[in-house]
Amino acid sequence: MGTTVITSIMLVIFFAVMISVGLYCRKHSTNVDGFVLGGRSVGPWLTAFAYGTSYFSAVIFVGYAGQFGWAFGMASTWIGLGNAFIGSLLAWVILGRRTRVMTQHLESKTMPDFFEKRYMSKGLKIAASFIVFIFLIPYTASLYNGLSSLFETTFNVPYWVVILVMAVLTGVYVVFGGYMATAINDFIQGIIMLVGIVAVIGSVLANKGGFMEAYNSLASIPSETPGTFASFLGPNPVFLLIVVLLTSLGTWGLPQMVGKFYSIKNEDSIRKGTIISTIFAIIVAGGCYFLGGFGRLFDSEALYVNGKLMNDRIVPSMLQNLEPIIVAVVIVLVLAASMSTLSSLVLTSSSTLTLDVISPACEKKKSGSMTEKKKLLTLRIFIVFFIAVSAAIAIIKDMFPGFTFIAQMMGVSWGALAGAFLAPFIYGLYWKGTTKIAVATCFVFGTGIEIIQLLKDFGVLAIAPDGFVGFVFTNSLYSGVFAMVGGLILVPIVSLFTKKLEKKDLDSMFSCYNKKVTVDVTDSLGGK
Repeated sequence: MGTTVITSIMLVIFFAVMISVGLYCRKHSTNVDGFVLGGRSVGPWLTAFAYGTSYFSAVIFVGYAGQFGWAFGMASTWIGLGNAFIGSLLAWVILGRRTRVMTQHLESKTMPDFFEKRYMSKGLKIAASFIVFIFLIPYTASLYNGLSSLFETTFNVPYWVVILVMAVLTGVYVVFGGYMATAINDFIQGIIMLVGIVAVIGSVLANKGGFMEAYNSLASIPSETPGTFASFLGPNPVFLLIVVLLTSLGTWGLPQMVGKFYSIKNEDSIRKGTIISTIFAIIVAGGCYFLGGFGRLFDSEALYVNGKLMNDRIVPSMLQNLEPIIVAVVIVLVLAASMSTLSSLVLTSSSTLTLDVISPACEKKKSGSMTEKKKLLTLRIFIVFFIAVSAAIAIIKDMFPGFTFIAQMMGVSWGALAGAFLAPFIYGLYWKGTTKIAVATCFVFGTGIEIIQLLKDFGVLAIAPDGFVGFVFTNSLYSGVFAMVGGLILVPIVSLFTKKLEKKDLDSMFSCYNKKVTVDVTDSLGGK
């Protein structure tokens, strides 16, 4: 059978499973807590895979793997390993337990809600909600990037049809099943991603005569430093470090990532989830960037448009001569990666807008607070809204390349969210001395840096390329890291000089960490 037939069969099966899971999980979505957090009873495998699949989308597999694999060669593998050990392992160890314990203690369901209850400020919640709303939509729209190149190699269908199908099917299972449907489908999609990346790497390397033959060919590519694309740190170690930091540390401040810790079941699930998530990231992220490192072996005229290298074409070019079954697996892999991240983002966006903006606004009116049924209906309506808007943005961007503002917004979204939220969230979990003024300052600093980057990229603001400022605003990757690291420095400094919360309030918040629990002797030997 040809590639088209095999891919069509696999896609039909894949879509049928996704929708079936959504219908099955309706019983878990009868209240807001169940719909948004799965009743805080999600086990380690589902949570770990939900974390991993939300982390790694088609943007990673097609876009970043091709772009940075071309730039760094074999050294791009460090990006995937950084994602595994910083973005997954350390994130689980440092954030996992404390996030689960304190968010349950404060009864917060979203990141903006956490900021309100932890810092006793409705203003922070409203500000955080608007930051999520403004920057998460273009980030969501970026998930469709990369799908067109792959589908063009198999199906002769317009790009907008691909976007529409993906958006509708994702919307169906999220609207029906909420977080639990998302988590179960993420697990299935994660299995596809694991099998797919291993199969693709094996096939691509075999197509080039095996690993050593491909490695030697990569080392022989002409460059200023011979063999640099097969070297340990590649041609630009500083830029490589910047990419590792943004794509790894940045996840600690993204609401759709941190939200996974809200719903995990218990201590045992956190321990197991940490291991599972790390192994998943090593295989998927490490594999993607390792594969992308061989991109220069597939250099051809088809990769360029008007002399400009198109990063989204690099990985698809590596698949052209593979067996039909492998190409079909890759297409399902990329679709699964995109749908898993899309479902997580729209669920985060809709829950933030409904629970942190719409519901509180209703409480101020004479009609009183929203009922559970109305909240669920509103959540579902906004899920459809966010999916529709992100799909429309992606279609407009593809049909009208002149809309460069959309592309630039996508580039700064990750940095703005992580820059604004990372430091306030971490310090909020660990340090009683963090003040709400310091948090507000970080919100302004993180988003402000990325707005300046946006204005610079759009040509509105001129920044000289030389000096420290020019270095920071080289591109959104550099400014994103500066926003995150700057926030980690700025929050404690501002907190030292601004008013603290009342001691009794802080003691009440942090009392959740001091509760006594009974454990088995296998977990603790006791004693002093």
